[in-house]
Amino acid sequence: MRIGIDARNLVPKLSGIGRYVIETSRHLAELGHDVLLYLPEPPSDAESIPPGVVQNVSQFNGALPRILWGNTRLPKLARQDQLDILWGPAHRLPILGSIAVPQVLTIHDLVWYHASGTMRFRGWLGERVFMGRSIRRADRIVSVSYATRSAVAALYPWAEDKIDVVYPGCTPLKSGMSAEILDSQNIDRPFVLFVGTLEPRKNLIGLLEAFAALPESVRAGLLLVIAGGQGWALGDLEAEITRLELSANVRLTGFVSDAELGALYQTAKFLAMPSHYEGFGLPIIEANAAGIPALTSNTSSMPEVGGEAALLVEPSSVQSIADGLERLATDVSLYSKLSSAARANAGRFDWRTSALALSRVFEETLGGRN
Repeated sequence: MRIGIDARNLVPKLSGIGRYVIETSRHLAELGHDVLLYLPEPPSDAESIPPGVVQNVSQFNGALPRILWGNTRLPKLARQDQLDILWGPAHRLPILGSIAVPQVLTIHDLVWYHASGTMRFRGWLGERVFMGRSIRRADRIVSVSYATRSAVAALYPWAEDKIDVVYPGCTPLKSGMSAEILDSQNIDRPFVLFVGTLEPRKNLIGLLEAFAALPESVRAGLLLVIAGGQGWALGDLEAEITRLELSANVRLTGFVSDAELGALYQTAKFLAMPSHYEGFGLPIIEANAAGIPALTSNTSSMPEVGGEAALLVEPSSVQSIADGLERLATDVSLYSKLSSAARANAGRFDWRTSALALSRVFEETLGGRN
């Protein structure tokens, strides 16, 4: 098949969705498909583009020009390149005019609906305006979890019959630089790891308050390492850390490379991800692939993704998070049980399997048009 992909998520620094686009493109190409990545402007990391994948880069720089690109230039390119399928891997399809090319849309989450207060206004407005219209335009819809499928079907019941669940894969992040990053970040004792953009939905303030509530005997031997780029609306996180008297116990690494992130996963005691809402929660299985368990929330997709390798907590309760942190830090039997299940849980999520399943959705979409 000749598959065109809206690759606008490769323009910013690589996030979870950016990695999803890269790895799916790679494995679709390895399956023998012709894969074309369409970008409104150059990617942030050109070296991450897989070999054998063609790029078509326009010069629509900035947020508003990207919207124009997605509804004018992208459909024109899809027709011009005689695609079999146009795939929108992150909530967007062209919504203006008509396009004869069959279209498949992936939905990762409904943050704008279920956790709207954790979003920037511009992002919330974009999702509200474009998601429903894109879903209506799509021949088929792919959701990345059953939790997301249920959420989409509840909000758009008329679309339920065209939704398929295709799990993403897991890319083990291997690194030989553990000593370097531990030294550079002054990580001098066992640590709990948080991974993600620093934004309200990730519940970082709740995590910090829970860490501060740990018994001194537990907290003294444990660090909290927060790895991720600055998002929005958290204010001065360092001031919050100071207020909670955690300066000696918390390390803020900022954005880290894949090699650095792999080193952190390999040396962490466990992952802490008590988010308010996740459509999938990629750090859970990245941590599991490194052999460590996760503390995560009992909401949305996180129980589904964490499986037998996660301890679930109530994200709105600081005490629940604190109890979970203490249990994973001190209960040897529980920790051993969850750790022993970690790699098997990560093994449920495989990029080749994901690409094969997505290919079947594409084939069924073509069959439905013919």
